[in-house]
Amino acid sequence: MKLRQRFFTLLALLPLAASALDHAMIEDLTGLEGTFNEEEKVFKLTYPRGDLGIVVDEWKMPAFMGLTTWVAFVDGKENEAMVMGDFVLLQDEVNPVMSILLEGGLSVTALHNHFFYDNPKAYFMHIAGEGETVQLAKGVRSALDKVKEIR
Repeated sequence: MKLRQRFFTLLALLPLAASALDHAMIEDLTGLEGTFNEEEKVFKLTYPRGDLGIVVDEWKMPAFMGLTTWVAFVDGKENEAMVMGDFVLLQDEVNPVMSILLEGGLSVTALHNHFFYDNPKAYFMHIAGEGETVQLAKGVRSALDKVKEIR
């Protein structure tokens, strides 16, 4: 019994495996800068939508208070990587961005709004995917490029 307890005590002290994701490659492919959360093994990239000029109940909302597109990459369970995120979009961006994401092998898991009395209306498109890191990152980049093309 003591040997077993020692084994599990030593096992608990071992550091968790580092992420196998190539963060620099993901940044290069998406065109975004990211930060790695060592504890959670998550690489998160953000794109504040300061270009929208959204007013909520007659108050101009800064992008950092809820208008930031983000994506997070982690090591995959069955494939190389998994990604999930939230795109902040205006109405005319929704369909084109959704099409690009779906064509890129990503899933759209939700589309909704966060605010009442916002002008223009902001929509939040949740995404997810699992597969090769390059494919996922390129899908994200294509969606971001579509947003920039529209705006």
